[in-house]
Amino acid sequence: MEKMCVIFGAGEAFPPKRSFTKSDLIIAADGGYSAVKSAGLDPNVVIGDFDSSTAPEGIAAHVVKLKREKDDTDMLAAIKLGLRREYKTFVLYGGVGGRLDHTVANLAALRYLNNFDAHGFLIDRDTIATVITDETFVIPKTAEGTVSVFAYGGEATGVKLSSLYYPLDNATLSPDFPLGVSNATVSGKSPATVSVKHGSLLIFFPR
Repeated sequence: MEKMCVIFGAGEAFPPKRSFTKSDLIIAADGGYSAVKSAGLDPNVVIGDFDSSTAPEGIAAHVVKLKREKDDTDMLAAIKLGLRREYKTFVLYGGVGGRLDHTVANLAALRYLNNFDAHGFLIDRDTIATVITDETFVIPKTAEGTVSVFAYGGEATGVKLSSLYYPLDNATLSPDFPLGVSNATVSGKSPATVSVKHGSLLIFFPR
């Protein structure tokens, strides 16, 4: 199984439904430290400017204190740390809800990861979001229910949706028309796939 960088933000972090291994890197982004502890986990790193929480002391984790005047959000700073340690799969908890602008920033971070041949998964209560660029994504077999697909960051061409209720083949999606909203998996069919030849797609699928 591929090692993962698991990041907890300060938003509502719905409990992980899986266990993690010693090869996984667990990072608390600022106020996400309390969410990590609530999940019964010990972070390897705590990073942030601590403008909304207090930097923990006397813990085994490495604590990285950032300047408050900075370009990166605490979540993006945590992602960059994971990239420097050569992780390619990122799972983000506590990155939705609360401030809407922070949620949008975390969706942008999913696209940022594609620049480094990496992928992120932003976890909500019932839904997972990810972004793909010029590639194919296979919806997990266990993810049964609503699937929504949006062009992200510009026009997406050569879009193909297979084994979904509303299929597409060599379609073009644009950011100003949400054609791909509220699609669905189909019971008994092969695993659903979403692919794009040119551009990026923001995908939401059941957790």
